[in-house]
Amino acid sequence: MAVHYPIQASGLPPLPPILPASPPCNTGLLRQGFEKLSARSVHYHHRLLKQSLKYAVRQGYLGRNPCELVDLPSPRKKPMRTLTPGELEVLLEHALSNQFYPVIYTAVSTGLRQAELLGLTWRDIDLDFLSISVNKVLYKRRGICCFNEPKTSHSRRRVSMTPKLACFLREYKQEREKLYRQLGKELTLDDLVFANVEGKPLDPGVLTHNFAKIANKAGLENVRFHDLRHTFASLMLLRGAKPKVISEALGHSSVAFTMDTYSHIISGMQEDMMALLDEVIPVATRRQNSTSNLSRPS
Repeated sequence: MAVHYPIQASGLPPLPPILPASPPCNTGLLRQGFEKLSARSVHYHHRLLKQSLKYAVRQGYLGRNPCELVDLPSPRKKPMRTLTPGELEVLLEHALSNQFYPVIYTAVSTGLRQAELLGLTWRDIDLDFLSISVNKVLYKRRGICCFNEPKTSHSRRRVSMTPKLACFLREYKQEREKLYRQLGKELTLDDLVFANVEGKPLDPGVLTHNFAKIANKAGLENVRFHDLRHTFASLMLLRGAKPKVISEALGHSSVAFTMDTYSHIISGMQEDMMALLDEVIPVATRRQNSTSNLSRPS
């Protein structure tokens, strides 16, 4: 019995039928398609195919999962760019008159991902208890914006906000209510927090493009919107926040992942931590004649 696994949606060439007695995977056929993909995409498609073939193994169609024999490319980590407090102030000054200022300010104040920010509704914002609930995300696929649930249980979370952010969002909400009344409608709890004038979702690509323009005008080159999330984490670490607290705020799967991601920042904090420790530990003293006492026979 032949088993077909459709992967045309991935952009890869179709696989030939996989037979129990024949080689189940033509790596040369896949390599041509994989060369056009990033290492991250290759890992994603490999994981998807591995799960599919795992089912074939359980059903007896295959004796072994061929994906276990594949050598995957090492994923490249994109260079992380974090802003100093001074750089952040300059960036916000240049973004102040821009329509995307509210989402930029909220991003660096919470560490939320772009998709999480664009998926927020006013129902998710608790200005009295200073918290934001992340329940859905907004992505753009094939030119269409769509809402999805967060990918993991850790991504679905409630994060705290600063009093400054709460005050800003309260004023921003009042401005949105006034705008909606001018358009002849009322702002509801199910309306998006960050939307265009008509209340429709912001285009992620447009936001990314405009943020890059703002950063360049501020003299900050190679700064991505996602770097606001890294800036939030680095500023929290530098202010002494515990890694577990930061990990929960970022929606990471584990504290170990957070520590690994920001290890370069943590290593640079050792001198400051030692200075704090030096303030706590008392000065070492030696008893007089301690050496002679040790050498004296008992």
